Amino acid sequence: MCGICGYISKKRIMEDELRIMNDTMYHRGPNDSGIAIYEGTDGYSIGFAHRRLSILDLSPLGHQPMHSANGRVSIVFNGEIYNFLELKEELKEYPYKSTCDTEVILAAYMKWGIGMVDHIHGMFAIALYDRETQDVFLIRDRIGKKPLFYWVDDGNIVFGSELKPIMKCPGFKSEIRTQLLPRYLYNQYIAAPDTIFKDVYKLEPGSILRFRNGNISKWKYWDIKEVYKKESQNQIISYEEAKEGLKQRLRNSVAGRMIADVPIGTFLSGGYDSSLVTAIAQEMSDKPVKTFCIGFDVPKYNEAEYAKEVAKYLGCEHTELYCTEKEMFDLVKSIPQYYDEPFADKSQIPSMLVSKLAKKDVTVALSGDGGDEFFCGYNVYEYVRKAQLLDVPGAMVSTLGKIPIPGGRLIDRMPFGVRVVAGNRNPETKTQLISEAYVKASHAFITGQESLDRPMTAEQYLSTDYNMKDNMAPVLYPMETLYQVDNFQTRRMLLDMETYLPEDILVKMDRASMKYSLENRCPIMDTAVMEYSFRIPHRFKYYKGDKKHILKDIAYDYIPKELLERPKTGFGVPMDQWLRGPLKEQLLDYSSTSFLKKQGIFDPEYVSRFINNYVVTGDAGDTTGANFSKIAWSFYIFQQWYNYYIG
Repeated sequence: MCGICGYISKKRIMEDELRIMNDTMYHRGPNDSGIAIYEGTDGYSIGFAHRRLSILDLSPLGHQPMHSANGRVSIVFNGEIYNFLELKEELKEYPYKSTCDTEVILAAYMKWGIGMVDHIHGMFAIALYDRETQDVFLIRDRIGKKPLFYWVDDGNIVFGSELKPIMKCPGFKSEIRTQLLPRYLYNQYIAAPDTIFKDVYKLEPGSILRFRNGNISKWKYWDIKEVYKKESQNQIISYEEAKEGLKQRLRNSVAGRMIADVPIGTFLSGGYDSSLVTAIAQEMSDKPVKTFCIGFDVPKYNEAEYAKEVAKYLGCEHTELYCTEKEMFDLVKSIPQYYDEPFADKSQIPSMLVSKLAKKDVTVALSGDGGDEFFCGYNVYEYVRKAQLLDVPGAMVSTLGKIPIPGGRLIDRMPFGVRVVAGNRNPETKTQLISEAYVKASHAFITGQESLDRPMTAEQYLSTDYNMKDNMAPVLYPMETLYQVDNFQTRRMLLDMETYLPEDILVKMDRASMKYSLENRCPIMDTAVMEYSFRIPHRFKYYKGDKKHILKDIAYDYIPKELLERPKTGFGVPMDQWLRGPLKEQLLDYSSTSFLKKQGIFDPEYVSRFINNYVVTGDAGDTTGANFSKIAWSFYIFQQWYNYYIG
């Protein structure tokens, strides 16, 4: 895993300037760095830069930028290609000089051109320059495991694994897209293709951007809704066949992710997903697998004891660390340095702690991410099912998100928890009011007016075509006919695969692990596993109220049921205590009318009153029973980020 950056521009960037941009990502690749500048046609120059975290072929032969044997193609690459050995055998006529997967990408491109994306499987962000066609390609992996940002400026492009190198590019202007902030405050992240900055975008998962002589085009080579539509038409009828097929694909995926020239371990929380990945890894290993877990002294958030028992049963070499509140709190100030776009998922803090723990012994750690989204694991899916079963008089409901607010929106996914609202039979439920309160507050932080979002479709939500000149970008995630599936659970899972998984979960783990130069690999998001999951009937995933049924059943083949069966907890961070305690004065400073007027982003009167009420009463003066600690945390994280980068 590494960091890449570069440019395609008529405004030539000097080598020293490109090096400064590259070195902002030192943490992503402390082992080596490389820079190259090429002269293209029509006055364009191409600059590629790379920071290397050595995983395969630790010798200088893995240095990047790397060039094809005939000099036609140059590449910088961040990630891992897990089927590179099979591809190397298929492409054995290529004159390889190294044993790393980067060179296999070059060999694949020389044979298939850009069609090579259909052959490589793994996590990757790639920049590739073809001198023969004068194409520069930016490519991102199917599910968005590896990040890739780009800035479009007057026909020029600057790209990077993070925003930091783009921000250091000569001429960059930090113009904030304030229209997106209500969405960020509500969801606690900004979804692709948008970013916090004007004219800066995230390349969407499964996408290719081509730059040729000043012209930019972009397309998807792997689209979740299209892949689901295709694969789900070939359903596996037999449960035993589905289970065995999934199990074998998981075994192949874990085996591929255990190939490295550095020590490997696993994150083990004691939950189903991480335990299953660890169990398969131990099955594949001839020595005890190193496992890592952090614990907390608060029982309702602590899974360390369960992880310890699972590791003991499997025969792993387990390391656990009980973290104090102070250790978590001390990481708060480092959040903007490594999450260089406002990002307020509170579990980023424990994720950094477990990454720090693992890095002491390994360079690669496997995790169980993706199990909930692909196999129906979140509690929200239970509530979605109940919402679909509701009889809503006066409305023929075919999709969620079209119920008018006065009658009760059936369900809103929020980082603050699940708000299920019955329809017209019970339109004034407390949860509905709480949900509306969050939407209103998120909007009013910028406009000062507590108005609700206009209805929208998921396609509009995921598009940059909406008019943001005079209107705030809509906040709520809908579940619309973009996902043409009758089952609301499946529809919601597809939405989470396209939004919450790549924009929250994967961002959280990428930045947390790379803070410590640790590579995180996710076997459940292997191409074969993801596509096979679409062939598995939903009733095998959600069986008589049992979420992730088929995945759990496979886990029981390795680990006794009594060691795994318990309620899901997750990481806990005492945000409310921090915001009304040690962070109180800083939060009040960030929300003072004088500061906000000078900053010119938020509505000074509304925000100052809101935060003051929250700090004093804990509920911002709201009468619905809503706890506004999460929107206050989102605001705090934004101001911390703003102070660090914009000042």
